Amino acid sequence: MEASLNDCIFCKIASGEIPAKIVAETELSVAFWDISPRQPLHVLVIPKSHYGNVAELAFSDPDSLIDLVQLGSRVALDHSTGSFRLSFNTGSEAGQTVFHAHGHITSRTPKAASGD
Repeated sequence: MEASLNDCIFCKIASGEIPAKIVAETELSVAFWDISPRQPLHVLVIPKSHYGNVAELAFSDPDSLIDLVQLGSRVALDHSTGSFRLSFNTGSEAGQTVFHAHGHITSRTPKAASGD
């Protein structure tokens, strides 16, 4: 079941209502560390506007989709050795649990910590 827009955790993160460990952002997108990482590098990238899934985003706002993929790629290249995955789950049967379009940037080869 899809949460109402008022209950969308990613909308609340995008607006700053809920804190997150922000990695990077643009006017249209924000990237932040996943709270339950499945790889040594696991960052989520979301559009700041609400779209239920990546297909809805692609058809409704292709400029935001391009921005999201560019931001995700930049974050992945900045935080990995160059090998990464950018994946999207669309629908509950595909594993989507938060119904706000988002990509998972994952990698088993993160860059060494720089002491940040």
